[in-house]
Amino acid sequence: MSTSTSTVPAPVPAPSASPAVTEQKLRPDRKKTRGVFDVLGLLFAVVMAFPVYWLIISSLRPNHEIRSYDQTLWPSSLTFDNFARAVDQPNFATAVQSSLIVSVTAVVGGMIIATLAALAIGRFRFFGRRALLMVLILVQMLPPTAMLIPIYAQLNAMGGLDEYWGLIIVYLVSTLPFAIIMIRGFVVNIPVELEESAMVDGCTRMGAFRRVIFPLLAPGLAAASIFALVNAWNEYLFAYILINDNSKYTLNVWLMTFTTERGTDYGALMASSTMIALPVVVFFMIIQKKMATGLTSGAVKG
Repeated sequence: MSTSTSTVPAPVPAPSASPAVTEQKLRPDRKKTRGVFDVLGLLFAVVMAFPVYWLIISSLRPNHEIRSYDQTLWPSSLTFDNFARAVDQPNFATAVQSSLIVSVTAVVGGMIIATLAALAIGRFRFFGRRALLMVLILVQMLPPTAMLIPIYAQLNAMGGLDEYWGLIIVYLVSTLPFAIIMIRGFVVNIPVELEESAMVDGCTRMGAFRRVIFPLLAPGLAAASIFALVNAWNEYLFAYILINDNSKYTLNVWLMTFTTERGTDYGALMASSTMIALPVVVFFMIIQKKMATGLTSGAVKG
């Protein structure tokens, strides 16, 4: 008597949905969410750009149209007379010279001192290093107006009023805390082995800094220099208080000459403001590539 054994096939599990399909079902509609954020971002960009647009348009409007109550988004006629009057204003050339001297010196000097200080804080261990960082942060939090009277008294005692070097020192010192903290963040992220490898290959410490460390610090130097330039180029309060000589006015103080007893020449004022804003924009366009490519420049193979 033979018995036949039949094999019952195991039940095949039902195919489960793939993780991508499940995740797609559980998540909200991304397209709608992205569209909402795109619209909000566009509205925010328009709100932020509108004052700049109005400044440029106002500099090209005739004076009678600027003073009119019926304002339009686009002028009925364009004119460059406002720029001509701005350039012909007294002390325009000396104001440009003063702003260039003060801003360039403050930016270059500030970046040199900030780089050396950031290297010392980021590379070496010494007593009081953490306390120094805390002091830098606290100084950065102080409002400039709180230090106006002490700075004025100190410069008056040193003979720095109505002098370029007094204003340069103020701008340089005011940008140092931010620049040191920012550049230090790049210094600590650069491996020490890169510098040691360059020194093993025959470079001096200064040569290793110039060939390896400095290119990797380019993004930090670019961002810190933009901050320092904007601070020095656009600052008004200290320049107005510390400089009383008309021949040494910076551009922001020089803008007061468009307001007289007869009223304000708004067309020339807007034209001057447009010209004053251009150097910062040009400087940013020049160094913006450093901010993007500086992270990879100076790297070694291996």
